Amino acid sequence: MYPFIISVPHGGTTIPDEVSDRIALSPDEVIFYSDPGTEKIYHFGSRVAAFIDTPVSRVVVDLNRPPYHLAPKYPDGAIKSTTGFGTPVYRNDRFPDIDLVHRLMVKYFFPYHEAIDRLTDECQARIAFDCHSMLPEALPDRDEKGKVRPLICLGNNGDLNGAARPGVLSTCPRELIQDLAKHFRNEFGNEGEVLFNSPYAGGFISISHRWHRDIPWVQIEVNRGLYECETGGPNQPGYVDTSAAKELQGRIWDVLAGFWDNASEDH
Repeated sequence: MYPFIISVPHGGTTIPDEVSDRIALSPDEVIFYSDPGTEKIYHFGSRVAAFIDTPVSRVVVDLNRPPYHLAPKYPDGAIKSTTGFGTPVYRNDRFPDIDLVHRLMVKYFFPYHEAIDRLTDECQARIAFDCHSMLPEALPDRDEKGKVRPLICLGNNGDLNGAARPGVLSTCPRELIQDLAKHFRNEFGNEGEVLFNSPYAGGFISISHRWHRDIPWVQIEVNRGLYECETGGPNQPGYVDTSAAKELQGRIWDVLAGFWDNASEDH
């Protein structure tokens, strides 16, 4: 067994009963705005110390946002009023009131983070991966709108070389994340780029739990083009190609296991 924590916060596509009559998004849109398939791609069973995910879609509760990032000040926060595309999540005047926001956070948000800390201690984990997928092109609200994204992005809240930025917590030492990138490039390098912290440097999960337990955290983003049928947009999502997802799961596992075996030999 490898001493890994695997966190998959955005794979769920379920709308909880508490808000099911309020949601403006169609089922296809909920899938598109989630990370469909990641709960299977990153599920390595008993080969890792711990795995944690959620069935709840990020459009309702986003576990990778700070708990104080709430609408309306933060429309794409932990409890969202809009998606990253600016699409309203809730029907007119049906955004949850403060009591419902509180219930959602208590039921879905805080238990996920408590479980990460508990599992880290119980399993004596030595490294953790927060695992995601990303659309092939940048979102409309970003400066790089329409820019083609890399095949793999590894985030440690550092710079474009994986080094720590002055005055900013790095969630994983540069040498370790660079070694991980080397293994990803050996596996995927002829298919596309493997970049550090671009377009994503890491979110609340990796940063906060690096503080809490001081084990390395890496946010992994894989391009959805690796395992989805063609993605046409929020009303025509690219559904998961089961065989491609299974193949990708095996390739990612080979990368992680090979990386850790090599790191263990070096230390």
